[in-house]
Amino acid sequence: MTDLTATEPGTAIRSELSINGRRLSYLDFGGTGRPLVALHGHLSEGATFAHLAASLGPEWRLIAPDQRGQGESDRTPDYSREGYLADLAALLDHLELKETILLGHSLGAINAYQFAARHPERVSALVNVEGPVSLGLDGSNPFGFLKNLPYEAPTREALIEGLGPAAPFFADRLRENADGSWRLPFHPQDMYRSEDQVHGDHWADWTATSCPALLIRGTKGVIPAEQAAAMVDRRPGTVAIELDADHLVYTAAPDAFATAVRDFLDTL
Repeated sequence: MTDLTATEPGTAIRSELSINGRRLSYLDFGGTGRPLVALHGHLSEGATFAHLAASLGPEWRLIAPDQRGQGESDRTPDYSREGYLADLAALLDHLELKETILLGHSLGAINAYQFAARHPERVSALVNVEGPVSLGLDGSNPFGFLKNLPYEAPTREALIEGLGPAAPFFADRLRENADGSWRLPFHPQDMYRSEDQVHGDHWADWTATSCPALLIRGTKGVIPAEQAAAMVDRRPGTVAIELDADHLVYTAAPDAFATAVRDFLDTL
């Protein structure tokens, strides 16, 4: 049985569960407040929500998994929509959360509202951060640059050199393997495939539920203004806020982002 009051607020405890022999790792930022499950985007990990967790505590207890193939979670051959949603169901079951609030960024936002569409009884509210409902319909994949990146190297220095211009974005999150070699916290080819499979027209999933929802859009993000307006108009219970930021709103405007999330949560 999972004790949801086991840690102090602001103390991130790393735990894991096994899904058919595959490790899914997650961070529990502690506290006795209401649980909030936060899902990161591609090329990221659960630790990216540390600032938000600190800003929301102690009223909220943020739990952030490293989604499949990223951070400390194991790789898998499957990066399908249903694969991601099955992981989320397994995590909620592991935490014994029959119902929760889901927050997601980009990939994580799409996972959140698609999970709500399939399991509306398990999601009481949504926070969609830069998660479009229509994307990649022209067949393009913005992760083409990943295809030439190395996954691992004998030393940290060699890996950074191999990453070239991409190195500054990932250098502080590189992992050391048991044999002393170093690797990225994701496999570039995995993420390219995952991006392909997140593309599509997801309007039916977004409009399938009417629980309270907050849409956070960066003014320089990936959701066109007209699409954001339609997302509010076509889904009851949805409010929106724009922040002066790019797609990575939670790092570009961390305080404004945390305030927007807290203000919304205060209405629930």
